[in-house]
Amino acid sequence: MDWEKATRLAYAIGTSKLAEQRMDFFRAAADYARLRSEWQLAAPEGKAAMNSTRTRAHDTFISMCDMMAQVMGAAGEDAYWRDDLGYDRKELGDFACYVNLMLGLAAR
Repeated sequence: MDWEKATRLAYAIGTSKLAEQRMDFFRAAADYARLRSEWQLAAPEGKAAMNSTRTRAHDTFISMCDMMAQVMGAAGEDAYWRDDLGYDRKELGDFACYVNLMLGLAAR
């Protein structure tokens, strides 16, 4: 995953007219990215304690990717981004972190 791909995919999601689902998607990305950062900064025992929470947040974000693509498609919006994003867990987690970065930059 690189910045250009992440911004292109996030833009495709961000232009959806499905405001509530779009916000839920962005929240799931931010939640996972926050936990991933906290996990990186934790001591080994803290990492072990956080593993199940981090995995659940990751699974939730992946489900939100699938759900967002489904509702966009049902609404007649182009959901090409989901297949373009792929299904590799690490890439999906990286995408959540890119989305979180974009949200933080947009908030300044």
